[in-house]
Amino acid sequence: MALYAFGINHKTASVSVREQVAFSPDTLVDATRALQANNGVHEAAIVSTCNRTEIYCHADDGLAENLAAWWANYHGLPQALLNDCLYQYQDNDAVRHLMRVASGLDSLVLGEPQILGQAKQAYASARAANTLGTILDRLFQQAFSVAKRVRSETEIGASAVSVAYAAVNLAKHIFGSLDKSRVMLVGAGETIELVAQHLAEQGVRQIVVANRTVPRALELADRFHGEALTLSQIPERMAGADIVISSTAAPLPIIGTGMVSAALAERKRAPMLLVDLAVPRDIEAQVGDLDDAYLYTVDDLQGIVEQNVASRQEAAAEGEQIIADYVVAFEGWLRGQSAVDTIRSYRQLAEETRDELLERALKNLQSGVSPEQVLNELAYKLTNRLIHSPTRALTDAGQAGELEKLNLIRDVLGLDLIKNG
Repeated sequence: MALYAFGINHKTASVSVREQVAFSPDTLVDATRALQANNGVHEAAIVSTCNRTEIYCHADDGLAENLAAWWANYHGLPQALLNDCLYQYQDNDAVRHLMRVASGLDSLVLGEPQILGQAKQAYASARAANTLGTILDRLFQQAFSVAKRVRSETEIGASAVSVAYAAVNLAKHIFGSLDKSRVMLVGAGETIELVAQHLAEQGVRQIVVANRTVPRALELADRFHGEALTLSQIPERMAGADIVISSTAAPLPIIGTGMVSAALAERKRAPMLLVDLAVPRDIEAQVGDLDDAYLYTVDDLQGIVEQNVASRQEAAAEGEQIIADYVVAFEGWLRGQSAVDTIRSYRQLAEETRDELLERALKNLQSGVSPEQVLNELAYKLTNRLIHSPTRALTDAGQAGELEKLNLIRDVLGLDLIKNG
C-alpha cells in the first residue's frame, strides 16, 4: 500500500479550473465517503479551499490514475482538464507536502495561517465520514503539530506581506491598541475589504465606509458593524477619524490638503494617520506636509512588504528543516506499523491454534479420556504446531546455504540466548 497526495492549486490551475473541481463544505463529508468507497482505498481525506483542492489517500499501489478519474467523474468533467494541472506525491513526498501545506509554506501568501484551519476542517470532515484510519489520522495530527512548531519557532507569520496588512500593522505601531481607534475607509473594493478584516481582527469597533456607490458601502459596513457614507460626506466626518485608509479607482485625489487641514483644526491638532493605497493617488501629496498628519503611500508600504517577504523566506527555510525532521520520524513510525500488523497476524494464528487444540482436549476430557493423556497430547500437538513453520524455515535456509538468513531466524527464535543462558 502507499500514501498518496494529489491535487491542483494556485500555481498549477486558474481560478476557473479550481472552481470546477472544488468541494463545498456541504458536500465534503459525502465526497470523502464516496472517495473511500473506491476499491483499494482504505483511508481518505479531502482539503478544499479557494486556492487548492487536494486528495489524500492510504490505498493500494498503482491507484493514482483511478483516483484522478474518480475526481473528474465526481464533478462531471473530462479527466484531461485535471491532467493538465495535476500534481502527485507518494509516501514520504506526500507526508512532506501535507506538512508544508499545513505550515503555510505552500500558500499563495507565504506563511498565511488560514490554511491550518482549513486542513483541520478536512480532518474533521474525514472523521465525520469515518474515512480516517491509523495512518491518515496520525499523518494529519503530525501535520498540525509541525505547523504549530513552525509558527512558534520561526518568524514565518511575524511580518506583513500584503499592503492591506502592512497598513493595519502601521496603524497598530503608531496608536498601539486599536480597539478605541476610529477608522474611515474610503472605497469598498478587495483591498479595503481586506483592510477591514484585519482591523476587525485587531479589535477596531468604530468603522465608517465611504464609497461612490452607497449599496456597496452598506454591504461592507454591515459586515463589520460600521456605517456607510457617500464620498460627499467625507469632509464633514473626517474630523472624527483617527485613521483614514483609502483605495479607490478615482482618477483624481478625493482627499485634499484643505479638507485634512480643517479636520485637524477641529480635532484640536490630535494626530491623524492617512494611508493611501490607491494608484493614482486618492490623497494629495501635500497632506504629508501638515503638522499632525502622517501620510503613507502604497510605495512606502510596498518597501516594507518586500523586506518582510525576504524575512518570511528566511523563516520558511527554518520551517523546512523542522518539517524534514518530522518526515523522518513519520517514516520510522510507518515502518513500525508494518511490524505491528505482522505481530497481530502472528498472534492471531497462535491463538487460533491454541483454541482449536484446547477445544479438542476438552472434548476428549468429556468423552472420558484420562486427564494425563489429554494434557500430554495437548502439549505435544501445540508444540508441533507452533514450531512447524520456524522449523521448515530453518531447514530451507540450511539446505540453501543461506547462513545470514539462518542466523537471523536463530536470533528471532532466541536460540543464541538459550545457548548462552
